[in-house]
Amino acid sequence: MAFFADFKKFLLKGDIVSLATAVVIGGAFSKIVGSAVADIIMPVVGLITGGTDFTQKFIALDGEAYESLAAAKEAGAAVMTYGNLIQAIINFIIVGLFIFGVLKAYENSKKKEEAAAPAPKGPTQEELLSEIRDLLKK
Repeated sequence: MAFFADFKKFLLKGDIVSLATAVVIGGAFSKIVGSAVADIIMPVVGLITGGTDFTQKFIALDGEAYESLAAAKEAGAAVMTYGNLIQAIINFIIVGLFIFGVLKAYENSKKKEEAAAPAPKGPTQEELLSEIRDLLKK
């Protein structure tokens, strides 16, 4: 029974709960970022690159020329699909830029909140001197 009590304590620690919350929010944020990249940013990248589909770039290792990746795979040829690597690198850079932008905006909003909060006022010089005078009188 002590095992379950220890396990319950472990699960309810603040660090574990925070980590679990971060994982859940990260999963949801991943969908948002994935949608932004696939639905907004990649069409613009496709327009810039002239509609190039990098996932269809390949080298057939048997030395033959195939009209498409599907044709090469159908023929049973060994292929290096270097286009998938290029696509993954492009996606990584775009996701990194997107997350950088979101975090930069978050940091800027935090700085504005900190700047808006006035510094707490301390006692004036006269109040301090009066307090010292009163302490010396005792």
